[in-house]
Amino acid sequence: MEERVRQATVGEPAVLNDTITLVEYDPRWPLDFEREAQRIKRVLGDRALLVEHAGSTSVPGLTAKPIIDIVLAVENSADEPAYAAPLQAAGYVLRIREPDWHEHRLFKGPDININLHVFTLGSPEIERMLLLRDHLRADKADRDLYAETKRKLALKSWKYVQEYADAKGPVVEAILARASARAKAR
Repeated sequence: MEERVRQATVGEPAVLNDTITLVEYDPRWPLDFEREAQRIKRVLGDRALLVEHAGSTSVPGLTAKPIIDIVLAVENSADEPAYAAPLQAAGYVLRIREPDWHEHRLFKGPDININLHVFTLGSPEIERMLLLRDHLRADKADRDLYAETKRKLALKSWKYVQEYADAKGPVVEAILARASARAKAR
């Protein structure tokens, strides 16, 4: 785990060595997302092909880490010069570079706690993130299952937040399988 985190992190990895802080849903989160989305669109113009609120803060009623997850689709996320410099000039900081995982890049925000996930338009990971969001918004049983899983895992001490995220993986995959089956049945 440590090697994977070090390889993906730009700069020094943030070490948690603690439990995860979860908070109840905050109705201000969609407003924070909208503000950031407008800033990203201003900064990137037509290079911002898709800007979506994702993650637990995008699901009303779901407990979450108080970090706004934003999905940004660009023409080619591997082509950092096409989008990174304008984002950095606006105060966004590149923290994660994962060329082996959907050419994912992650920026932290200039003034509120966000994770700006950058992918190439059409990446299957965008579809997965938005499918999970939409399903959790609509399915109370899976939303409750996910919340309970998060609460239990949050009580454990983790060296890196990524370990907590990975531990949620089996439940996320099960929920995505149900979401995908329901989407196909429609």
